[in-house]
Amino acid sequence: MRLDPFYLIVDSAAWIERLAPLGVRLVQLRIKTLDEAGLRAEIRKAKALCARHHCQLIVNDHWRLAIEEGCDFAHLGQEDLQTADLAQMRAAGIRLGLSTHDHADLETAMVANPDYVALGPVYPTILKKMKWAPQGLERISEWKRRVAPIPLVAIGGLNPKRLDGVFAAGADSAAVVTDITLNGDPEARTREWIEKTGQWR
Repeated sequence: MRLDPFYLIVDSAAWIERLAPLGVRLVQLRIKTLDEAGLRAEIRKAKALCARHHCQLIVNDHWRLAIEEGCDFAHLGQEDLQTADLAQMRAAGIRLGLSTHDHADLETAMVANPDYVALGPVYPTILKKMKWAPQGLERISEWKRRVAPIPLVAIGGLNPKRLDGVFAAGADSAAVVTDITLNGDPEARTREWIEKTGQWR
């Protein structure tokens, strides 16, 4: 499986509506604070928007809703992985991405036979409080050797200036949240990411 090198992560369908028309091909919907009805509505809207703009939608955490809403990709953290029914996900045709932060995480992830592995944070990140130190580029290379041929996603503190190093180290895709969503001009920043990652597309 091949992932687009530009992996956008947003917390609402409104962001997808705003940015997908610019040429985003891979987006994760990561919502932490809605009830089930709200989540379902957001997933449904996001799925329709992604279909319209030929964009791959990945649902974060909520794998049961992803199955029920006919999505084809879910991303799980290590805690969610412990409680997820992987057999049910596979039976529904759901592809699986998994977060990893250390060697124990990676071993756990590989047992689950994921469709991609994410490593983070590569650089310091403001998105959430992390108990892990920044991984750095050497860790990307190590992870790629261990997971190949499974795609490797780098996440954490990334911006367009850091992409050359991330891809040279072995990442297949670079995930971004705050560098776009907290930017003064998210559309212009998205275009910059799309242009910059185009050389690895």
